[in-house]
Amino acid sequence: MSDYQTIIESLRASYNREMAKDRDQMEKDGWKVEERQTFLNLLKWEGKTSLLEVGAGTGTDSLFFQNNGLNVISTDLSADMVDLCRAKGLEAHVMDFLSLDFPPESFDTLYALNCLLHVPTRDLPTVLGKLRELLRPDGLFFLGVYGGAEEEGPIEDDWHQPPRFFAFHSDEFLQQAVAPYFDIVSFKAIPLEERSWHFQSMILRRKER
Repeated sequence: MSDYQTIIESLRASYNREMAKDRDQMEKDGWKVEERQTFLNLLKWEGKTSLLEVGAGTGTDSLFFQNNGLNVISTDLSADMVDLCRAKGLEAHVMDFLSLDFPPESFDTLYALNCLLHVPTRDLPTVLGKLRELLRPDGLFFLGVYGGAEEEGPIEDDWHQPPRFFAFHSDEFLQQAVAPYFDIVSFKAIPLEERSWHFQSMILRRKER
């Protein structure tokens, strides 16, 4: 089994049914709500109609976009998370980053909040290339992750068990990593209270080659 598959299987165990239920009860941070609304405003301005959420978790954001008129499909690597998405009336599928089984150019929009930070650094170009393929020409992609410095591996004191794998990146590295696949519409570093890292909020547009 490859390192990627080993990490994916470990993450599936981490996001088990109890963890999924706990996450479904969490209040969304105000700054996340603001970033989501900013992205929705842009989608409406440009007339985008379809959205794929990768790493949808319990489906809170997917439901928000669906309630605001978009045709939404949700994916997550955890079957327990997907069950919670479906319970909200969402079309949801169990898929990891490299098994997104949709035809090329299927979506106007992609949305990935705090999930690509689970992708090993060496696999990040492959994942970004796959995501680009799923976007239609001129398609938009919201990518949000925690970062600020280069750090990779499981977090020993993680409240999930087994501890989850993370790959955090500097602002410079992340912008360089997306550049072959996407044009950067906006990049914002949002400071977080009492934390040494920050949130990296990016709106990207499919790069035409």
